Amino acid sequence: MSEHEQHHYAFETLAIHAGQEADPQTGAVVTPIYQVSTFKQDGVGGLRGGYEYSRSANPTRTALEENLAALDGGRRGLAFASGLAAEDTLLRTVTKPGDHIVIPNDAYGGTFRLFAKVLTRWGVEWSVANTHDPESVRAAVRPNTKVIWVETPSNPLLGIADISALAHIAHDTGALLVVDNTFASPYLQQPLALGADVVVYSTTKYMGGHSDVVGGALVTDDAALGEELVYHQNAMGAVAGPFDAWLVMRGIKTLGVRMDRHSANAARVAEFLTGHPKVSQVLYPGLPEHPGHEIAAKQMRAFGGMVSFRHRDGEEAAVQTCNRAELFTLGESLGGVESLIEHPGRMTHASAAGSPLEVPSDLVRLSVGIESVDDLLADLQRALG
Repeated sequence: MSEHEQHHYAFETLAIHAGQEADPQTGAVVTPIYQVSTFKQDGVGGLRGGYEYSRSANPTRTALEENLAALDGGRRGLAFASGLAAEDTLLRTVTKPGDHIVIPNDAYGGTFRLFAKVLTRWGVEWSVANTHDPESVRAAVRPNTKVIWVETPSNPLLGIADISALAHIAHDTGALLVVDNTFASPYLQQPLALGADVVVYSTTKYMGGHSDVVGGALVTDDAALGEELVYHQNAMGAVAGPFDAWLVMRGIKTLGVRMDRHSANAARVAEFLTGHPKVSQVLYPGLPEHPGHEIAAKQMRAFGGMVSFRHRDGEEAAVQTCNRAELFTLGESLGGVESLIEHPGRMTHASAAGSPLEVPSDLVRLSVGIESVDDLLADLQRALG
């Protein structure tokens, strides 16, 4: 499917076809897994199809990368061994010692750890802003700010950032706007179209969708930045292996239908929790009372499958709710077809303890799967007691 043809097709069609032409040799309709490290050259320096060594490029990974670019409306997609590998490669490509990054006050704990424990030692400065308030972000920008980083919806508090407003601030100040779009997926939200410079994913989550692969991705519409990222992807080497790339592609084919069901189920779960006496607050952008609801409705197709809530009886009660759940599996990660439950303060966000990104101790995070929603609601009723 050529770039010209892609403009004529809807998301669901691109998810199945972009980057995935039938194999010219055999007619295989699914991209083969090129489980190979090195490729025969047609004479010294004569690369067949541009392939020489699978760190630099691999046909299975190329298919995924073309698919990723098409889904986000970008010129270049890159696939990595994990979401954090993608983030690390991006940050070391666009910053140098002495530069500054504005980071969210609500973000994935692993992302915060990368900023606070790794990049800090490399001489990159960072400061925290409320990315749900554009003026807070503007006030945090310094002359040496190179990146404004945002998650929307954010992990785990489901905050909503106005991507378009933050893009204007970034570009007014000469910074790049990077949007971690993991919670929404490109089906629900298109950050590049709203002005973002780079989109980041953990493809482990909704893109893969089946809790069987770890991966990450970057997508940009800036051709020059794309070439720089490709150079650093090869130079640093944290690439997606061919089988992992194939699994993510397989997941992406059903992304649209899965996100529709995740979103529908999560809306029912949020409604149930809102009326429950043991719940003091429900965090879900689909609720009209959510402070980011109007912006989310404007920039998202639907509100996603992630719901967090605070337990009225405090931390131990929140932990016990996680332990009592049966259909909601107690586990880290998110975005799979099965529902997961976790206690962010003690699990995914433990690395943010004592920082401005510390999460409330009474918080429970749900990744609402695609099971029967009536079964999910019954399980939550039991778990809450």
